[in-house]
Amino acid sequence: MAEKLTSRQMLLDLAEELAGKRKQVKQTITLCAGTGCRASSCMDVHQALVEGVKKRSWGDKVEIRTSGCHGLCELGPLMVVQPGNVFYKGVKPEDADAVLDETVGKEEKVEKLLYEDSVSGDKIVHWHDIPFYKKQKRLVFGANGEINPNIIEDYLAVGGYQALAKALGDMQPDEIVEQVKISGLRGRGGGGFSTGIKWESCKKAKGDVKYILCNADEGDPGAFMDRSILEGNPHVVIEGMIIAALAIGGTDGYVYVRNEYPLAVKNLAIALDQARDYGLLGENILGSGFNFEIKINRGGGAFVCGESTALMASIEGRPGEPRAKFVHTVEKGLWDKPTNLNNVETYANVPWIVTNGGDEYAKIGTEGSKGTKIFSLVGKVHNSGLIEVPMGITLREIVYDIGGGIPGGKKFKAVQTGGPAGGCLPEDKLDLPVDFDNLWEAGTIMGSGGLIVMDEDNCMVDVAKYFTKFLMDESCGKCTPCREGLRQLYNILVDISEGRGKEGDIEVLEGLSEAIETGSICGLGQAAPIPLKSTIRYFRDEYEAHIKDKKCPAKVCKELITYKITDNCNGCGLCPRVCPADAITGAKKELHVIDQSKCIKCGACYEACKFDAISKG
Repeated sequence: MAEKLTSRQMLLDLAEELAGKRKQVKQTITLCAGTGCRASSCMDVHQALVEGVKKRSWGDKVEIRTSGCHGLCELGPLMVVQPGNVFYKGVKPEDADAVLDETVGKEEKVEKLLYEDSVSGDKIVHWHDIPFYKKQKRLVFGANGEINPNIIEDYLAVGGYQALAKALGDMQPDEIVEQVKISGLRGRGGGGFSTGIKWESCKKAKGDVKYILCNADEGDPGAFMDRSILEGNPHVVIEGMIIAALAIGGTDGYVYVRNEYPLAVKNLAIALDQARDYGLLGENILGSGFNFEIKINRGGGAFVCGESTALMASIEGRPGEPRAKFVHTVEKGLWDKPTNLNNVETYANVPWIVTNGGDEYAKIGTEGSKGTKIFSLVGKVHNSGLIEVPMGITLREIVYDIGGGIPGGKKFKAVQTGGPAGGCLPEDKLDLPVDFDNLWEAGTIMGSGGLIVMDEDNCMVDVAKYFTKFLMDESCGKCTPCREGLRQLYNILVDISEGRGKEGDIEVLEGLSEAIETGSICGLGQAAPIPLKSTIRYFRDEYEAHIKDKKCPAKVCKELITYKITDNCNGCGLCPRVCPADAITGAKKELHVIDQSKCIKCGACYEACKFDAISKG
């Protein structure tokens, strides 16, 4: 049981002691134990390392640590050896002996585990020299690779909870709010509203009970920023929430987290218990007389519960449906009490701002978008994973310098920003600085931070159909424009992709989109047409090809594809054997033929042919 910290000085003394102990360790091997690396058996690697150290009696030479996500999820399990910042990727249990024997106490490297640059092919030894990391600025995410999320002492050793101590001992609530306003921090959950102004409004709201809510209901396909922060460094979110409560006058807190995030829920629960044990959460925090408690509320999987009022309804035990926003939640939110809601990443920025000052934070980023942003970079890109970059970095730098470009020599086509309600930007927007205002002007949104890269093999009509279907299925159905409008959009997109598109469909899609945006109650419905509108805006020629020519330029839409056997056919007989519809005929060693009336366009023949004798068009 930890000794309860009853003063700021006790915290500072303990932190100094713990930091000193960390420095005494001669060598450390830190293994990523986030969800992605766990899926690649990182815990088996950890066990092999622990057993290897024990077998060699090297307990005084090296310490084996686990941490949260390191970011480069594509190449896990990931490992960093200190000192030296030596980075290994794709580590397997059978590599444990080589890592120990060639690394501990030596300057040798395990060559096969080193990162190989996708452009030059060079082997890169050091973590900080890898292109994926070089252009990042990891204010929030940096400690993920350094600390064990289940050991609060690790967080304390790297300066954790010292921002809280400063806020309690040196600052008045108004000063905290003012520093957050000066920082220019905007909500990272999608809305981009000024965090400081929101806090100020909630502080001024009348009421003895005020709630501090954290939105960890990350429902965007391909997004895992909040999950990785909660998995790898839950204390930074807890600390941010406590500081918010101190500034606003909050009495109770909730973290609304997806039930599909079991590791995040587990690590958060452990962190809350440890914070209570140390007197950093609960009654009389650090002997200040300030009381604040945080509970976990698990979401049921509804995407719409990422919307503020739907989230609050869900916590109250009601159906997750939004309400109209003419009454602000900072005045009447959870149980009609003043409520401040920010997402995981927003709260995680707060300790840095309090420690370093709002002015320092405001030096990072652009005029209207300050600080850094964490993105999940996924799709058709060499280096997929989590990145934290300064606002204002260009899409080109993200896709090519950090992401390593498009695999297989394919041509870049588009990048979708902002999750399922975000827009798709074409190649001529690659030099666009990424911030709230530039993205909005270009017809998309920052959202929570999803970035999906697409290449020449992606059909933009199909992309619009996919995200419209997702949002249609996730609509709560409360308001007619969203419930019925999205279904009509989807039906028209299905017709276009299956060869039934007709003149005027594009104009109908645009008109329906405007009606849905104008008439929907909540942000989900209001933003839902953005993927469709952006693809029409930048890729209208693809829609016209589908409608007028009954062709899919990317050769994705099944009903618009025709498979034909060319003169390259040598009659090997493989394609008739794999065809499930018996649509291919022909004698051995003679040109075969596909009966188009029988062809179900499954592509089995195209995939199986070894002589490039089947065309797809």
